[in-house]
Amino acid sequence: MLSLGTRLIRFLYNNNTLAQAKRVATHCVIAGLVMGISHHSFAEESIWYKSGDPLNTQIDTLPKVPTEYMGQATPCAPLDLDHPLTLAEVADSSLCNNPQTQELWASTRAQAAQLGIAKSAYLPSVNNSISTNGNVGRPESDSRSNPYFNLSNNIAASYLLYDFGNRNATLENARQLLLAASASQNSTIQTVLLSATTAYYQVQANLAALDAAKQAETASLESFKAAEARYKAGVATPADKLQAQTAYAQLTLTRITSEGNLQIAYGNLANVMGLSANQKITLEATRYQTPPNILENVNSLITQAGARRPDLIASEAQLKAAQASIDANKAAAKPTISVGLSNQWQDGNSLSSSNNSTLGLTVSIPLFAGYAPSYRIRAAEAQADLRAAQRDRLKLQISLDVWSAYQNLRTAIESVTASQVLVQSAEESYRLNLGRYKAGLSNIIDTLNAQTALASAQQQKIQASLNANIARATLAQAMGALDSAMIQSFPTTNLTELSP
Repeated sequence: MLSLGTRLIRFLYNNNTLAQAKRVATHCVIAGLVMGISHHSFAEESIWYKSGDPLNTQIDTLPKVPTEYMGQATPCAPLDLDHPLTLAEVADSSLCNNPQTQELWASTRAQAAQLGIAKSAYLPSVNNSISTNGNVGRPESDSRSNPYFNLSNNIAASYLLYDFGNRNATLENARQLLLAASASQNSTIQTVLLSATTAYYQVQANLAALDAAKQAETASLESFKAAEARYKAGVATPADKLQAQTAYAQLTLTRITSEGNLQIAYGNLANVMGLSANQKITLEATRYQTPPNILENVNSLITQAGARRPDLIASEAQLKAAQASIDANKAAAKPTISVGLSNQWQDGNSLSSSNNSTLGLTVSIPLFAGYAPSYRIRAAEAQADLRAAQRDRLKLQISLDVWSAYQNLRTAIESVTASQVLVQSAEESYRLNLGRYKAGLSNIIDTLNAQTALASAQQQKIQASLNANIARATLAQAMGALDSAMIQSFPTTNLTELSP
């Protein structure tokens, strides 16, 4: 390119167009640089960067979802939506497709890259500079051609020998932040698992509620027909018939509302699973089962949570990272010692040329920076205090989370037992009052009241079962123990036992 540029410049110079010659020379140099850079700019790997993990930060091996949270033998396998899904399949789909897990995975990989940047400070740096320029001399000289070119190359290597621990503190900061990012990822995964479990059981509860509403509607229709028959027989007043008809219409509206609530629950479940809200989903039938040995000593549960909660692990790591940042800022205000090696070569178109090499030691001593280092240290110390306070606040919150979840589960389990007794009593009362009404021994008010009490008892039983299943998952999440093993231990049996 240089020989072509030389001929072109000489042609333009001989034609008295010096300005054009300068522009052409500039364009030739820029074009050469652009061609050289663009050759690598979109490549996976180039002479300036590598696509792998040369500093072993594990950025390429960090799992999107850790294996302990996956229940399937093949993680993130395609989901078969044509067959009923189990809770484990719903949980796996949520972890694989929910954008929250994608975000935290990307954040963790970004922090792993920051660890690589910190490690790179232990390696030497090498830079090469090449420069050239074209010149036109007037008047011309007999000792050199006209126009003429200068070309120079300078390669320099430097290595930091000592920095009072700045690199070590920066590396420790990056390591702790990577640990915090990984723990935060686990915390978010457990949150997604809890959301998936809640949405799954919410659909099951709405299925049972719809079934109960249909049964209540059928029973109300029977009461209405009985009142209508007694009215036609002349042994009941029009008010009896109208009251029974009103109760039947109200229960029809309840059934319609239950159908809408079920579709909303399906949409919420699909959303948690990372699917479109209108995606058709069917679930395997499930019922509530009292979890064995779940109500252990609450003090023991709180202690376990303090050791297992991933958000507390992340908070501890963030505190250690802040403490390392204090050391890094203190070291950054101190001198550094570096060694450097360079070679410079210059050619002046046969007029002059040189080739020089240099080996040297550099001591950089910061003397005054306007007190900025002092305030950076103060800021780092305040940040460490903030992280410590956040850690302590989280410890208290964890104990409250476990305590509340424990009490909710205990209440829910007792409520399930009480609701079963309530439904049995309400069923007997309804059958008795309906029979007495048909026999003319009681009025329609008693029958409708018993019918309403039965419908209410059925809904309370369904809600109690839903609360118990969700409370168990919430307690596991509060303890930091919500994983695939816990998910698979949840009930997956016949739904008809949940509805009346």
